[in-house]
Amino acid sequence: MAKTNISDNELIALFREDKRHAEKVFSLLMQKYAEPLYYQIRKITRNHEETNDIMQNVWIKVWKNLEDFKQESSLFTWLFRIARNESLNFLQKEKRHRSVEADDSLIEILAGHHVLDNFSEDEVLDSLMQAIASLPEKQALVFNLKFFDDLKYSEMSQQLNTSEGALKASYHIAVQKIQEILLRKLNLQAY
Repeated sequence: MAKTNISDNELIALFREDKRHAEKVFSLLMQKYAEPLYYQIRKITRNHEETNDIMQNVWIKVWKNLEDFKQESSLFTWLFRIARNESLNFLQKEKRHRSVEADDSLIEILAGHHVLDNFSEDEVLDSLMQAIASLPEKQALVFNLKFFDDLKYSEMSQQLNTSEGALKASYHIAVQKIQEILLRKLNLQAY
């Protein structure tokens, strides 16, 4: 257990095989993924306290289900899915849907649309987060990692065990879907 660079597959195997050390293994897992999961949740909630509450729920869910994790996706993808679902469920229960802070590249998705002038920054951001939430999980993950985290495709490829070409395609499709959803919403607002 003194090894510090344990792979995800090794962590999962150790967790499943050696119940005496399950808590130590889980602690290593939390150390490895706490920060990226925190920031993924924080992008959705924009609130530190809510993010911490959701993180606790995520780790409880991971603890309860890690034994049954089928490894059909990477561990990071699975953790991201749990964090995303917990965040969206939390927001739905709270009847509010806040999002990340706006930046100029976000507005470029809708640039030139006259109805955009009638939207507040929060409304634009809420619309974007709703559009992202409607994407399939893999596309949402790739979009978030590229758009918000500004990760290179090579970095994503290593994290997600997916080819760079597949990631580029997922991102491109996600952007197209988001644009369609947002433009459809703006066009409905225009009438």
